[in-house]
Amino acid sequence: MSKPAEGRVSALWLNKGSRKPLQPVDVAALIPGKGAAGDRHARADRQRRSVLVMDEETLSALELAPGDVREQITTAGIDIYSLRPGDRIAFGNQAVLQITMECEPCERMDELKDGLQEAIRGRRGMLAFVERGGRITVGDPVRIARSE
Repeated sequence: MSKPAEGRVSALWLNKGSRKPLQPVDVAALIPGKGAAGDRHARADRQRRSVLVMDEETLSALELAPGDVREQITTAGIDIYSLRPGDRIAFGNQAVLQITMECEPCERMDELKDGLQEAIRGRRGMLAFVERGGRITVGDPVRIARSE
């Protein structure tokens, strides 16, 4: 049985700098074509890779905590691995992300847990760009819209 096409935002994170701890936030402002305001990846030259969406179900299965794989948005109740490039995710009543690609795990994953880079291959979340900006809040509903 597949997961529902609606879930919720379970956590939000800002990456303030390379190798710095992620900053948990209750509200994030998504800027079209850039990413999350205040995040180091919020740049027009990274727009296809500006936001990483990860699900807490996979994190839990891998014995990881939200934020461990350096995602900006952690979701619950959404099958993010069913998403394909061009699919959209709507958060609350405002922001919309367009999925661009699967996130390939880097060698930093092995710094978290030995062997994690290989264990998380195909399950490190989905990269996206901000198609429609707005504020998102922990607890907001998340809906999937498939590309035609």
